[in-house]
Amino acid sequence: MADHASERPQQSGAAPILVASNRGPVSFRTEDDGTLSLRRGGGGLVSGLSAIDDPNAVWVCAALSDADRTAARKAPDGRLDRAGHDVGGQAVRMLDIDPETFARAYNGVANSTLWFVHHLLYRTPVQPAFDADFRTEWDAYRAYNTAFAEALAAEAAPGAAVLVQDYHLSLAPALLRALRPDLRIGHFSHTPWAPPDYYRLLPDDVAADVLEGILGADRAAFLTRRWALAFADCCEALLGADVDRDALTVTHAGRTTRLGVHGLGADGEFLRERAHRPDVDERLTALREAVGDRRTIVRVDRTELSKNIVRGLLAYRHLLRSRPEWLDRVVHIAFAYPSRTDLAEYREYTAAVRRIAEEINAEFGTADWQPVLLHVDDDFPRSLAAYRLADVALVNPIRDGMNLVAKEVPVVSDHGCALVLSREAGAHEELADDAITVNPFDVIATADALARALDMPAAERAERTGRLAAAATALPPQQWFLDQLGAL
Repeated sequence: MADHASERPQQSGAAPILVASNRGPVSFRTEDDGTLSLRRGGGGLVSGLSAIDDPNAVWVCAALSDADRTAARKAPDGRLDRAGHDVGGQAVRMLDIDPETFARAYNGVANSTLWFVHHLLYRTPVQPAFDADFRTEWDAYRAYNTAFAEALAAEAAPGAAVLVQDYHLSLAPALLRALRPDLRIGHFSHTPWAPPDYYRLLPDDVAADVLEGILGADRAAFLTRRWALAFADCCEALLGADVDRDALTVTHAGRTTRLGVHGLGADGEFLRERAHRPDVDERLTALREAVGDRRTIVRVDRTELSKNIVRGLLAYRHLLRSRPEWLDRVVHIAFAYPSRTDLAEYREYTAAVRRIAEEINAEFGTADWQPVLLHVDDDFPRSLAAYRLADVALVNPIRDGMNLVAKEVPVVSDHGCALVLSREAGAHEELADDAITVNPFDVIATADALARALDMPAAERAERTGRLAAAATALPPQQWFLDQLGAL
């Protein structure tokens, strides 16, 4: 992959460890008086990075909003820590990328192209159509990745370890290697990886660029062996790379990239503590009042096309139609939090989720029984309350890199929970023995699985939940991150 940035001389910085991701550990908001207020984020990456005990480590991220861009512009070289912001004891370099370039790279390529390919989401009779507009977006994606590569090159100490995160930054490892061949570079994919036949939907040069971009890393890591092997298959089929599936290596253009597998787990200690705070207890009381003494089927997802919420609702409707013994005896608690609302497909999908929930309530509801409790606003304490209350957890994605909800519910469950789990979730690789497996496209089989889960004896539910929780917390975020660092 040619890049003219490599012709510029590079000064090395002082950071021995660097992380690069689209979203950083902090975000900003402009208050009414014009001042900026800072909000610290959560999630596996933030937890993972807190494991690094080195004040010189740097996290490079993009400014996602106008307030972020203002903060980044006012900080020297975008270094928020040097501008006096409390970024949690970490050094953070926030990149003020041109908003139009960012939007095209993020929405046009990352979320509307690479995400769709890896999750097998395209309606192929009409999508994709890679036209002149796409080429403009692809140029933006390359520019966005180049901005990250140049910032990492500037911050990294000689021989530093750099951990690049996810599909937003597929090109960054090779671009960074051209600038700083001394660095140890890792790339981690948090999504699935498409099999070669589907991956070939991409234009040939784009498909090759993405693969070669990641192969610029010394180590390319994935959530499951299945996704790692799919990546290797694509490298072999499209690039003619030499693949060793036993050793998990890909050799191409004279370089060998090692493949790694790190199944990110739930942060059990944090979840158990957080799930018993007063705000969660308060929401649990409200949910119990709404449910009464009925059984509960719980799902908690973003309204993401891959999460398969619509078929989950259709399966629940089939359960009620085909098993009248469950009428007025079960409530489906469905939390579907807004996602990517700037994309039309996502707005339409959210509308479909609302419509089907309303249809189910209209068909079966009574004066004192609402069969579906749907919420589409984000409320983490309420999610934890639902986890604690769940008799059955429904996790049925079309395709998912991991799916942490499948791991979190058993950890937080008060009395044991039967897990109905799609075989297309990465978590299935670890949890299959104690879950009830479903084909995510089979609505009737999913309804049967829900019935089996509802009928499961309490003692069996509790035993399975204990084993599920142990598997789910086997690789908590801090250890997950340190393992990758150690492997570099």
